[in-house]
Amino acid sequence: MRNISLFLGKIIIYLLITLIGLLILHYLTCPVFEFAEPAPFSGRHLYNPYQNIDSMVWRKGNFQVQSKAWGGITDGRKNSNELIYDVYKQLGYDIIAISDYQKINTFGSAQPGYLPVYEHGWGIEKNHHVVIGARNVIWNDYPLFQNLHHKQHILNMLRESSELVYIAHPNFTKNYPAEEMKWLSGYTGIEVLNGFRRSVGHWDTALSAGRYVTILANDDAHDVSNPDEVGQFCTFIHSPGMISGEIIQSMKRGSCYGADIPRPLGETMEQKALRHERLPKLQGVRLKADTLFVEVDSTAAEFRFIGQGGIVRTRLANTSAAVYVIQPSDTYIRTEVAYPDGTTLYLNPVARYDENIPSNPPAFSVDQQTTWLRRGLTLSGLILLWFLYRKRRSS
Repeated sequence: MRNISLFLGKIIIYLLITLIGLLILHYLTCPVFEFAEPAPFSGRHLYNPYQNIDSMVWRKGNFQVQSKAWGGITDGRKNSNELIYDVYKQLGYDIIAISDYQKINTFGSAQPGYLPVYEHGWGIEKNHHVVIGARNVIWNDYPLFQNLHHKQHILNMLRESSELVYIAHPNFTKNYPAEEMKWLSGYTGIEVLNGFRRSVGHWDTALSAGRYVTILANDDAHDVSNPDEVGQFCTFIHSPGMISGEIIQSMKRGSCYGADIPRPLGETMEQKALRHERLPKLQGVRLKADTLFVEVDSTAAEFRFIGQGGIVRTRLANTSAAVYVIQPSDTYIRTEVAYPDGTTLYLNPVARYDENIPSNPPAFSVDQQTTWLRRGLTLSGLILLWFLYRKRRSS
């Protein structure tokens, strides 16, 4: 019996050593990046993502909700595809995208506006991404910890395999410090509004660093039969038709906005549906020279114009239309429209530029020398440890 225990103990030790070795080798696949120094938006021109919109063609969408997948071991096990569609249709949503973990859900793929979506990320730190227009699922992740280089590497892979990549709920687990948003690039936007956390500070940090990233707002509901989990957040997208390509292009341009909707505990689904029917809508955002005009379809309690560093530049109360003169010192201006009942609309920013309209292209290079030096030193260290272990065993 003792011999069997010793044998099993050796098997477990070798398996653990193998697992640790594979994890180390996996982490070594991540390059070391040299990140470009962040610089605020600048230029003589102003980019308005809402220029010439038709206020009658807003499409209400939710891109974060999980269904029962992987045998029910992941969150969302209480949600069937049919129930998700029934609930969000009752609340008046046009675009209902099911974001199963590491799986593209094809339910409703024959319906207008279907988008292949999934939630990427399976590490213990819950650094997740909402991947929209996905061509395939990326399984690569760094499961134990992630520094800035690991996060950028994952964003790079997701960008190459999809149309849109959003960093999900970065303020949720605190493993995505707002400071990091200065450096990360090459992704579409941030899930600023999420059922678990709001991440407005992360958004302003990225924008202040000259990264034109746009808003995504989602419930991220794990039990859609519970009225307290649904209908709190949504993304309105300007799209004349329910055509997936049009929806994606509008989101790339930033022709969308997020809505934060009151969620009184205990509210029935019928009461919630009535609240959604009465949601205020954006009527127009126009630029005339350096003057920004924002109009909504009902009187708001307050318009807030927010700029560099997330600082509120001015407030206007009790109006359905507001004007702000953009100052030479304003690098970007985004607008929040708050209503007496607590509903708040979050608009994508107007931003400065010279030649190319603002975007968030990759702003880094791979430091090949440091990458390979790190790999070489780590592998040499592992070989040395193995040699010393074998020598000790044989002595």
